[in-house]
Amino acid sequence: MAPRVQACTACHGKQGRATPDGYFPRIAGKPAGYLHNQLLNFRDGRRSYPQMAYLLQHLTDDYLREMADYFARLDLPYAPPVAAAVSAATLAQGERLVLWGDASRQLPACVQCHGDALAGVAPFIPGLLGLSRDYVSAQLGAWQTGLRRAHAPDCMARIASKLTAADISSIAAWLSSRPVPSRFTPAPAIKAPLPIPCGGMDSPALRAGAEQVQ
Repeated sequence: MAPRVQACTACHGKQGRATPDGYFPRIAGKPAGYLHNQLLNFRDGRRSYPQMAYLLQHLTDDYLREMADYFARLDLPYAPPVAAAVSAATLAQGERLVLWGDASRQLPACVQCHGDALAGVAPFIPGLLGLSRDYVSAQLGAWQTGLRRAHAPDCMARIASKLTAADISSIAAWLSSRPVPSRFTPAPAIKAPLPIPCGGMDSPALRAGAEQVQ
């Protein structure tokens, strides 16, 4: 497997730990289903990044699944967070949206899908800690503009469409400022039905639960 993933670690850092500036995100320890879905999204054009599309264009689903499984099994420590140079009010707004959402805008809280500890849920929902502020902000912006897409119904595109620029800035600042616990692994199962349907969840039971609460 080591030769196969050399192209991955050249950008995502040794063992997929991420680069110091956070531009290329950590992939070590992410849920296998999530990683596999993202590889497919890059290969098939749902996510727009030419370098990734070029590397993956001739690789099969099974080949990509093996790579995803390899990185998902890595359990490595996280670097300490970088302090966000933003106001206390901005951090408070980010915390509020992450933990509670905004019912007046039908905006679910991040924890409703990504778990109470924000560590993600196996096998398809990623954790949100240990990512740089710029990366989180860029991904939310990419969902707003359509540069990043997922299988329909695209729950994150729907959520991102409700966010203002100030929302995105505050969410990214608060998430990136949080320390990552020493034991930070995806939860084995989601506790409650998802707040909205999500095509990236390749699980009929979870999709059915989400559809019931529309």
